[in-house]
Amino acid sequence: MLKRGNVTTKLIGVGALVLAVAACGAPPAKETPAGAAGTAKSASELGGMDKLVEAAKKEGKLNVIALPPDWANYGEIIKAFEAKYGIKVDSAQPDASSQEEINAAKQLKGNDRAPDVFDLGLNVALANKDLFAPYKVSTWDDIAAELKDADGAYYGDYGGFMSIGYDAAKVPAPTSVKDLLKPEYKGKVALNGDPTQAGAAFSGVMMAALGNGGSADDIAPGVEFFKQLKAAGNFQPVDPSPATIESGQTPVVIDWDYTNAAQTEKLKGKLDWKVVVPADAQIGAYYNQAVSKDAPHPAAARLWQEFLYSDEGQNLYLKGMSRPVRLDKMGDKADKAAKDKLPKTEGKQVFQTQAQADKAKAVLTATWAQAIG
Repeated sequence: MLKRGNVTTKLIGVGALVLAVAACGAPPAKETPAGAAGTAKSASELGGMDKLVEAAKKEGKLNVIALPPDWANYGEIIKAFEAKYGIKVDSAQPDASSQEEINAAKQLKGNDRAPDVFDLGLNVALANKDLFAPYKVSTWDDIAAELKDADGAYYGDYGGFMSIGYDAAKVPAPTSVKDLLKPEYKGKVALNGDPTQAGAAFSGVMMAALGNGGSADDIAPGVEFFKQLKAAGNFQPVDPSPATIESGQTPVVIDWDYTNAAQTEKLKGKLDWKVVVPADAQIGAYYNQAVSKDAPHPAAARLWQEFLYSDEGQNLYLKGMSRPVRLDKMGDKADKAAKDKLPKTEGKQVFQTQAQADKAKAVLTATWAQAIG
């Protein structure tokens, strides 16, 4: 799937997963995994990478959640991990939002289908640190201090900028957010999810704010923009997916540049799908990795992190059009061909502080439903 934004589907999906576990006879609840792997804060605490690999292979399985195959190239990443280590990856609920990852972990705590690891927006990561097991990967020092918890509870993995993806055969090329209010975009503009629930949609409203006189401290113009977009009949209240893009139902999609750019590759020969990061509205953000303190496969969970933050894992993110957190430190080890394909950005770039994001989230919670109706 394209994203993590369909709140209703994902809530049903998490419930279905819980019911499926119950129907199959879930194992009895157990305490946090015992042994060195369950408490190790680094590979060295297990005796080094070879020992970590040995322990993970013995577990033989890894549970992940909320990782769509064409989101940041997770489909290829999962296959590469399985092939490298011979560990089966069970990928549940690919369309789940960050909050739904946490909900599933709580609901499934104590059985072997609970998530081992998380991939979360910063707001959700900060609010749930008590659910994480601190772990520092071997390349920890390459991660910028502002993109990681000092104790290793969570850490940025990949990021990008909010963008506008569009079918060039159906609409004119937008150069700014305001262009989307024009009649040519009537009934065509979709946002990736509910901004009060999904990180991508939240940043989409922030992009609209920046493009309409707002700032990192003021998301209100973004809410007003979407109110106007709906009043103009241009807003399409459909969660976009590869299927809705290919069918023409959502010819304009506001989403992360790496997700939109992935569609350019996937739909080549079918649609002329293009991506633009508006120069006057560049809002960027990183997602974050964390190990569950209740991971049923604690060694595999830690090995997954080591893989993601290795040169191989970071280049796989890069191949998926996202910007891996170690990119600036990789030098000539970064995949140049993949790096050259990244959507172009220039000019002022905005990264919200947590205080600014919290303030914006409060405004959205209070005003979004009324604005969109």
